[in-house]
Amino acid sequence: MIGMQSYTIGQAARLLGVSPDTARRWADAGRLTTHRDENGRRLIDGRDLASFSVELARSAAAEEGTSYTSARNAFPGIVTAIKLGDVAAQVEIQAGPHRLVSLLTREAVEDLGLEIGMEATARVKSTNVYIDRT
Repeated sequence: MIGMQSYTIGQAARLLGVSPDTARRWADAGRLTTHRDENGRRLIDGRDLASFSVELARSAAAEEGTSYTSARNAFPGIVTAIKLGDVAAQVEIQAGPHRLVSLLTREAVEDLGLEIGMEATARVKSTNVYIDRT
């Protein structure tokens, strides 16, 4: 069996979409369990980080209120680009480290009043999700 993967505070912060300072504060407060390696660096076990990320997402969803959609994969972010055609449009959202691109109608973009710099949430519902090991 391969050993459990551990993450540094910086790696955990990147995966959680927060600053390393925030991850450090969570660790200092005991919200994020850490241990020290042979060099004294604080590390987070992969299973602990996975559990914490689920807990964090649930608490964020509870703060936002009830979701009335079947698309549960929500990526709140900021609109970074809009390309309008005569009928279709392309909208890009930067959600933490994730860049999401959506193709929709020009009418939908106009009805939503989307503009570069505004907050928006990209929701993904798919029957095909590919996962790569990094």
